Amino acid sequence: MRVQILVTHLLGTGHLSRALTLARAFQDAGHQIELISGGGPAPQLNTTSLSFVQLPALRSDGVNFTRLLTPEGRDADTAYLQQRTDQLIKTIRAFQPEILITELYPFGRRSLRSEFIAALEVAKSLDHPATVLASIRDILAPPSKPPKAVDADTIIAQYYDGVLVHSDPNTTQLNLSWPVSAMLASKLHYTGFVAPPAPTEHPHQLGAGEILVSAGGGNVGDALYRTALEAAKATPELTWRLLVGGIEAAARIVTYQSLNTPALIEPARPDFRQMLCHAKASVSMCGYNTALDLLQTGCPAIVTPFDAGNEVEQSLRANALSQLPGIATISSADLTATTLLSAVKKVCADPPREIDLSQFDGATQTVTLACEIAKHMQSRKGFR
Repeated sequence: MRVQILVTHLLGTGHLSRALTLARAFQDAGHQIELISGGGPAPQLNTTSLSFVQLPALRSDGVNFTRLLTPEGRDADTAYLQQRTDQLIKTIRAFQPEILITELYPFGRRSLRSEFIAALEVAKSLDHPATVLASIRDILAPPSKPPKAVDADTIIAQYYDGVLVHSDPNTTQLNLSWPVSAMLASKLHYTGFVAPPAPTEHPHQLGAGEILVSAGGGNVGDALYRTALEAAKATPELTWRLLVGGIEAAARIVTYQSLNTPALIEPARPDFRQMLCHAKASVSMCGYNTALDLLQTGCPAIVTPFDAGNEVEQSLRANALSQLPGIATISSADLTATTLLSAVKKVCADPPREIDLSQFDGATQTVTLACEIAKHMQSRKGFR
């Protein structure tokens, strides 16, 4: 089948990373896949061998997702946004998808409503209308006001044939973070967790015995990095390595290196997951992809959930993870060098976690479910 995935990451790169994992799963299963990205560049992510369409890029103004910026930091004006929509429509018409998957929308990305609606209208107006599916992670940012959930329901009822929830319903159900109406419940399909294959050991044992500090691919985590640098000064017997992401990574690295620290400081790197196999401990936020990396590798971990702008998604996930051995949570309000070092000591003393890799096969299950839904919709409409 011809499958298009539409994703726009505005702050970090987790949304794009998950979309790439899904795209490779469809490609590996023999389907023709095209990924359309509306976010900024993410050089640490591998896009080779995939059909990858880059729209004029956007990012948010920090956690203010209603203010959209160009990569240069200018406000995205009407002309810039229209350029994105025009290219998006042209791309969908040229590809003629049998399945169109929108990542997060309509549960988020409301500031891009007009371009998503344009994409949905085009997909449904093709000679053979596409099956339209939403792709969402285990825990969403709950709607700040009830009308937002009602609006999402309206769009789902009008355009969507299914909603793919990338979690295990025995572990995390959507209603933990989002109001699930009877209509929405009828369209939900749980896929299991979506993760790349479990990483193998690093060929050079990189990261062995180190404390790896990361904050994803966005321009966030300054407090986490600075606290880790303080902890590194207090523990010269330990090796701390900071992996800094985002478009401002180079400038931030220079700033951190000026703080007279013994820590190793470098840009986010593509072999990070392999390094986790050898690390003494990980210090990070608690996004979906990071959480799965920790669970797949069994690395002892301290997570400080991202909670700026009243975000609660990572806190909900962190609370669940901290029930496992070798994982500790520190809130941003409680994060100090002292609390961090205490948590490192605790998780390193905990017994190893059991690793069950079978629960991370969500990408394969997504392919199966998406194709089953599409074939069902095509048979109802008389297409073959």
